[in-house]
Amino acid sequence: MNILIVGGGGREHALAWRLSQDSCRPTLFCAPGNAGTANLASNLPIAAEDVPGLLAWAKTARPDLTVVGPEVPLCLGIADAFAAEGLRVFGPCQAAARMEGSKLFAKEVMTAAGVPTARSQAFDRTAAALAALPGFALPVVIKADGLAAGKGVIIAQTREEAEAAIRSMLEDAVFGQAGTHILIEEFLAGEEASILALVDGEHAVLLPSSQDHKRVFDHDQGPNTGGMGAYSPAPVVTPDLLPVIRDTVILPVVRELKRRGIVYKGVLYAGLMIGPRGLNVLEFNARFGDPETEAVLPRIKGDLIPALQACIDGTLNDTLITIRPEASATVIMAAGGYPGAYKKGIPINGLEEAIRGSDSMIFHAGTARKDGQVVSSGGRVLAVTALGGDLKTAVAHAYGTVAKIHFEGAHFRTDIAHRAFNR
Repeated sequence: MNILIVGGGGREHALAWRLSQDSCRPTLFCAPGNAGTANLASNLPIAAEDVPGLLAWAKTARPDLTVVGPEVPLCLGIADAFAAEGLRVFGPCQAAARMEGSKLFAKEVMTAAGVPTARSQAFDRTAAALAALPGFALPVVIKADGLAAGKGVIIAQTREEAEAAIRSMLEDAVFGQAGTHILIEEFLAGEEASILALVDGEHAVLLPSSQDHKRVFDHDQGPNTGGMGAYSPAPVVTPDLLPVIRDTVILPVVRELKRRGIVYKGVLYAGLMIGPRGLNVLEFNARFGDPETEAVLPRIKGDLIPALQACIDGTLNDTLITIRPEASATVIMAAGGYPGAYKKGIPINGLEEAIRGSDSMIFHAGTARKDGQVVSSGGRVLAVTALGGDLKTAVAHAYGTVAKIHFEGAHFRTDIAHRAFNR
């Protein structure tokens, strides 16, 4: 069986690692991949956003399955393009991917479906947005409508910060086309959690809960990032809450989309806030999360490919996913300066030694190979994951592995899973 994995980050390395263990022992291709996926797959020099290039390769190679990692190709319609050529692809169609590609659309669907979420208003003019601002208590959330690489959400603590955020998006175009429309949204207090659900257009199977760490520094300080670590399970998602999430969040959205003629197949990722006002949805993503995937996939036991195939075929059921009881923890090792400016091409040492005799997994997020040496090529460089009988053990194992890896300017948070430990 030949499988194409689209993307080149830690999520895609984790997918390649997980799929390579399926009993059918598939032959893997990764576009564009990284230094880590090169050990499991044949890397292809095609960018994840190059849908015509990917389609041209696939029309010749005819992979049995394509698994799409990032949101951009999904929002560009890669699933539609592949399906039109008779190619099987795991990932939502372009219309369904708008659940991530447009926060306004996602809010509209949630409202119609009765999904609990924060009150918000949409704007495309600065004056109207500023006039509405006093109607929201502080802190207040300003969101760019479109894709902004995980950086289009600003939590403003003061009116001045909120006004500056509005102007930066609508007037200064800091997020380009993604910020031509914005949402002003009420702030919800509580604890965040992530749920990745496999969906076949009608049914949903929830994967283990997780929680990521967006801020770059310990104690949730500093600017937001794409994610500095994750762990699973998230204790804030109690066992009795899982069916509630499925029945009040995931399935109502799937049904509302179907009512609109949109069949959702793939991963539907719900970013949740659980707090004084109960369960609310902060956002939806249309794909596996990153770094949540690196923490969640190691907890899935047995084959994964049949479940992905069932999503395409509309035959998904709970028996296709088995969860391991162990906890997992993922620590992101980032380049110095991330999420701001950072150097690339920095040699990474200790990778082989770090996993020798260890059950930790090192997923490459931003790496390349140069003159036989693995070097950094992105802001998030490595995702180090470990399993443990309990969360503290998993965290300790992950940090033990991190300590053996070295590159100039390496930065990582030292408090992954702190919310779980402080409960």
